Amino acid sequence: MAHHILSKALHVAGIVGKIIEFPFDTVKVRLQSQPDTQPLRYSGPIDCISQSVAQDGIRGLYRGISPPLVGAAAENSALFFGYSIAQNLARKFILPSNYTENKDLKLPIETLVVCGALSGSFTSLVLTPIELIKCKMQVQSTSGNRPVATSSVPLATGKAAIHTLSVPRPPGPITLIKDVVRVYGISGLWHGQMGTFLRETGGSAAWFGAYEYTSMKLRAWGNKEKTSSTDQMIAGAVAGVSYNFFFFPADSIKSKMQTQAIGVQGEPVKGFWDVGKGMYRAHGITALYRGCGITCLRSAPSSAIIFFCFETLKEMFKDVGN
Repeated sequence: MAHHILSKALHVAGIVGKIIEFPFDTVKVRLQSQPDTQPLRYSGPIDCISQSVAQDGIRGLYRGISPPLVGAAAENSALFFGYSIAQNLARKFILPSNYTENKDLKLPIETLVVCGALSGSFTSLVLTPIELIKCKMQVQSTSGNRPVATSSVPLATGKAAIHTLSVPRPPGPITLIKDVVRVYGISGLWHGQMGTFLRETGGSAAWFGAYEYTSMKLRAWGNKEKTSSTDQMIAGAVAGVSYNFFFFPADSIKSKMQTQAIGVQGEPVKGFWDVGKGMYRAHGITALYRGCGITCLRSAPSSAIIFFCFETLKEMFKDVGN
């Protein structure tokens, strides 16, 4: 029963977080997916928001939200479940016996960072297919007067390109999944896995590490044994910014890969490093950090809510268990 409550809480926290952050995520993906061989369409986040709203309305900023909403439970459950499992394994096989005997004893911060990294690497396998479909939908356009960064129907008939012409009715997630599998096979759903792996492994280490370190410092500063709700949200906000900032280039390359048009069967697809080098050659280091500011801004409240919900329900879990 307690595990069921915790799972539901993570689901709700994930959904709330996605709804808050999704318009900003759409802006980020559209900034990241701009072509290397053409003038930039957007001068920055504000211009991207302005053009997007003028073209498709507010609803356009939420295009592609269905896959991450469906995957919110899986994402957060995998992340926190993996984090808990990694901590249990560290207590049992790596750390001194007193950590096994006393479950309330906090693990060293460096151990928690490694646990976060292991959790992220596991979660990346769950996230990549969800993000592939999300990214393809985010760069669709319902208007007929502008190009968009990907289109599934019709499929690209020549060399896979970054931008193809828009269609009157953009395909939904099921159609996109079918097209990807038809052209690339099941493994095509994990296109961009290297970028997700690097982002989630390093980012989750930074996410959990920053949260635990900030929580520890806030407890020490306030001379408190437990982290208050306010401190949990502050630490969560710091964690969200840390997660996104340090490994943002990996996310940029991943988004560029995942917003490419679906090509033709048997056609080679550029890998992670080739796409990254192409971005750097075209626009320098700034190409790898497009949308970083707005991403860090939106991640703070979302991450604060997720950690607050997790900690609150974890305490309920303990009470039920007792």
